[in-house]
Amino acid sequence: MSTPPESGLQALQPPGWPPPKGYANGYAGTGRLVVVGGQIGWDETGRFPAGDLVGQARQALCNIVAVLKEAGARPEHVARLTWYVTDIAEYRTSLRALGQAYREVMGTHFPAMTLVQVVALVEPEARVEIEATAIIPPESGGR
Repeated sequence: MSTPPESGLQALQPPGWPPPKGYANGYAGTGRLVVVGGQIGWDETGRFPAGDLVGQARQALCNIVAVLKEAGARPEHVARLTWYVTDIAEYRTSLRALGQAYREVMGTHFPAMTLVQVVALVEPEARVEIEATAIIPPESGGR
């Protein structure tokens, strides 16, 4: 797990723990905190371009990046993501495609992550909702 130095984040990996795969155990950082409310797979018009989990996750991540940009933050400033999915089996069978979609939007930065299955989300068509917390280091010049 490598953290780009420009991210301002420090990965927290207790000694002797196996390295996590696709996420981090924790991050620490100093700077401006950016909290992004749960983003779902709809676009700027309120429509869902995709009906499947992978397509909606990609769009939700794009929405997170758009909100981060408003604060002068980038994906590598994200310290935490919380994923809420409506179907854990679909998540498990889509891991490879989800990983590809994630890397296309977020790059190779893997923050601390939690994923839970929920019964439903507020929007009936939504299959995933993702929250983010980012820390913009002072030298980054975030707004």
